[in-house]
Amino acid sequence: MYEFKRIKRLPPYVFAIVNALKMEARRKGEDIIDLGMGNPDLPTPDHIIEKLVEAARNPKNHRYSASKGITQLRLAICEWYKRRFDVDLDPETEAVITIGSKEGLSHLAYAMIEPGDLVLTPAPAYPIHPYSFILAGGDVRSIPVLKGADFFKSMEEEFKAAWPRPKILLINFPHNPTTTLTDLDFFQKVVDFAKENNVIVLHDFAYADLTFDGYQPPSFLQAQGAKDVGVEFFSLTKSYSMAGWRVGFCCGNRELVGALTTIKSYLDYGMFQPIQIASIIALRGDQTCVRDIAKVYETRRNVLIQGLKNAGWIIEPPKATMFVWAEIPEPFKKMGSLEFTKFLLKTAGVVVSPGIGFGPAGEGFVRFALVENEHRIRQATRGIKKAFNK
Repeated sequence: MYEFKRIKRLPPYVFAIVNALKMEARRKGEDIIDLGMGNPDLPTPDHIIEKLVEAARNPKNHRYSASKGITQLRLAICEWYKRRFDVDLDPETEAVITIGSKEGLSHLAYAMIEPGDLVLTPAPAYPIHPYSFILAGGDVRSIPVLKGADFFKSMEEEFKAAWPRPKILLINFPHNPTTTLTDLDFFQKVVDFAKENNVIVLHDFAYADLTFDGYQPPSFLQAQGAKDVGVEFFSLTKSYSMAGWRVGFCCGNRELVGALTTIKSYLDYGMFQPIQIASIIALRGDQTCVRDIAKVYETRRNVLIQGLKNAGWIIEPPKATMFVWAEIPEPFKKMGSLEFTKFLLKTAGVVVSPGIGFGPAGEGFVRFALVENEHRIRQATRGIKKAFNK
């Protein structure tokens, strides 16, 4: 009866198929271990929760807040960048608070994109990365993130082959879903390229703190001239296990931050102020909790990698993110990632995310999320081993 063109541009949501099968199995009483969605299971640290409760009891905090975030929270994220990366930011013009980085990215895309604008995004991709631009009326070209491949070279080639020339480059390192890493030299080349070609750069830095084996990821904003060409998104979701709190940040180029701030002033009144106050405590308080959270994920990664190895499934351990990106074993590859995911659910009682859900470039892989405790992960790998042996 009605036709909604933006909705029609979206493909069927593959993850919904897997979720429906999971819920059906659970209704039958089956014990299903869910390593699919990257939904952190660890509790938010106590000192952050205590500040939320204290602030929530103050009636002054029950009113509308500032859509761009309260001043002290913007100061806190700027202090975090200075402390972590020696990056100077102006809290008034170069930082805006977002209701999770997903909201910020989507609204910034809406502010920037005109019909027919081209955007370059990695492939496979976290779905909001390409579809925020598609929903805003733009078109997307993909740059493959492949083991051993030169992402920057592929990006240059895709840019030169495209017409009209792409307006925006979105990057995401450490990368979801492939866990691919990069270094500061890469970011510097991106900045230099963007200046030469008048390209806007957006970097999603969601996994800044979930790193292992001594690896420390650089910030895009550390590259010389980065603030001239782009912004970086960061959130408290993974670092402080605050997924449901929805606290994110967009920092960098003042024109882009200004555009997002203006759009947000029309679309929202900001998040509940006690959440913002507690987030200040998260950023300024003792950071031991961040390191402890990363250690938990590192231990879970080790348990999963060893358990899959025992099942005959050899995977290189990732050095960052809360995921393991696993190539489907050769005997099962012809099934495709969605059918292989169904196979693991039905025969091993384990849910993973099919690679095809991250776009065609994800076919042949599945993604494990490290969102269960060690005991459950061991149970999952034993189930997978039994399924393989059958």
